[in-house]
Amino acid sequence: MIDPTARAARILAGHRDSIDRLDAILVYTLAERFKHTQAVGRLKAEHDLPPSDPAREEQQIARLQRMALEADLDPEFAAKFLNFIIGEVIQHHEKHQK
Repeated sequence: MIDPTARAARILAGHRDSIDRLDAILVYTLAERFKHTQAVGRLKAEHDLPPSDPAREEQQIARLQRMALEADLDPEFAAKFLNFIIGEVIQHHEKHQK
């Protein structure tokens, strides 16, 4: 007979390994995203474009909320997450403007 505590520990370890891999994917994906947004910021600065684009940001938030619903993720959480990222991106773009 398998010890239930040992079985639970193995299952827990498996979930934690998956979480660790997903965290790494998130970090590397965000780094790649910011490489592109930094390039956008430099381009906007070179062409004297504003650091933010509210219409695009609104479209992106709506798009992410739709994707969240499809993925069974809270769309409000997805919007908060994207708003946080957008805020960081705008700060980077404003630095390029100076």
